[in-house]
Amino acid sequence: MTWYRGKKAYITGGSSGIGKAMAIELARRGASVFISARGEGRLQEALEEIKAAAASTDQVFASAVVDVSDRQQVEVVAAQVLEGLGGLDLLVNNAGVSQVDLLENTTADDYRRMMDINYFGTVWTTSAFLPHFREQRAGVIAAVSSTLGMVGLYGYSAYAASKHAVTGYCDCLRQDLLKYGVQISVLFPADTDTPQFHEENRNKPAETKAVAGTASLVSPELVAKVFLDGVAAGEYQIIPGVANKLVLWSAHKIPWAMRWVIDRDLRKFWRGAPSAGEA
Repeated sequence: MTWYRGKKAYITGGSSGIGKAMAIELARRGASVFISARGEGRLQEALEEIKAAAASTDQVFASAVVDVSDRQQVEVVAAQVLEGLGGLDLLVNNAGVSQVDLLENTTADDYRRMMDINYFGTVWTTSAFLPHFREQRAGVIAAVSSTLGMVGLYGYSAYAASKHAVTGYCDCLRQDLLKYGVQISVLFPADTDTPQFHEENRNKPAETKAVAGTASLVSPELVAKVFLDGVAAGEYQIIPGVANKLVLWSAHKIPWAMRWVIDRDLRKFWRGAPSAGEA
């Protein structure tokens, strides 16, 4: 708990879900927090919740509206963050959007939107703070990937590709910044009880639901605590949940078995699915 006392953190996508939960938990642990998001209304509501969780009166809290896919906006806000907090110890690239649909329904715009926000948003935000971290020769740059940043799943071609890109970028970034003493941490959450997850469920193909199973959603508060504990412990890959750890271990150690299970479940679903005339 004391590791974060006096630290300065910036979280993109901090107005809801995992990002807001991280910001509130950081406030409880004594950190100053700056959050950003695209919507002004939810941003201000979140900021009030974060302030209410403060551990002391000397913590600083602020927010800014930004679209992380716009590099110019990102650089403007980065300057505001460094000035407002008086430096930065922890950068969390959390802003992201999801997309799940049949492959034939996934458009070129869907692919571009996923990459612009999830991947390039991470790259632009990180790049804006790199001079600060290099000069400081300390601190943590973190990113929120996904279980789908290591494993592909039916219906997630656009989203999973963007999260795989985030994972690959961070793997290189870890080596690039090693000589500067900057820690890289990547979060790989499974299905989490966030507004984004419930929105994505509206268009989720039946095949995706069949393959994903009926596992319970993880709370964003739990994910935030696991993440912050992992960062404080110096972990690179932070994976909340025992079942999630097993999935990613299997994908890495026995990928053929993972593919066999997924393909088996898909074929089983298709055998039992009604034909177009019966639906």
